[in-house]
Amino acid sequence: MPIPPIEGLLETSLYAADIGRTAAFYRDLFGFRTLVDSPRLVAFEVAGRSVLLVFQRGATEDDVADSGGTIPGHDGVGRLHFALSIASDDLDAWRKRLGERAIPLAGEHRWPRGGVSLYFRDPDGALVELASPGLWW
Repeated sequence: MPIPPIEGLLETSLYAADIGRTAAFYRDLFGFRTLVDSPRLVAFEVAGRSVLLVFQRGATEDDVADSGGTIPGHDGVGRLHFALSIASDDLDAWRKRLGERAIPLAGEHRWPRGGVSLYFRDPDGALVELASPGLWW
């Protein structure tokens, strides 16, 4: 039997010590549209096709059951990572925007295929990567 196709990565989850502080960081820096804003979860629309979920750390460890079914418990700690796609022409604009907000670059890398990655950390220490085309295929 062939493998059914995957159509994309829909959600990425982060877990915040202070959900209000971390949600404000993402809202201010990226201007993401807020889809859900609650004490347990803030969900942001990313590029019209993905969702960044910011959960209050420890608030999602237990299963949630309602009339729709069951959502298994989950949580995360440590130095998590995710990457957002940017245009090559926007690298300098992102360096400037980060600098204006006193967000230091944790690193920068030029990839063999021509892409460039800018790395920085959010208030909880998650590693955020802004990657231009040429990182992967």
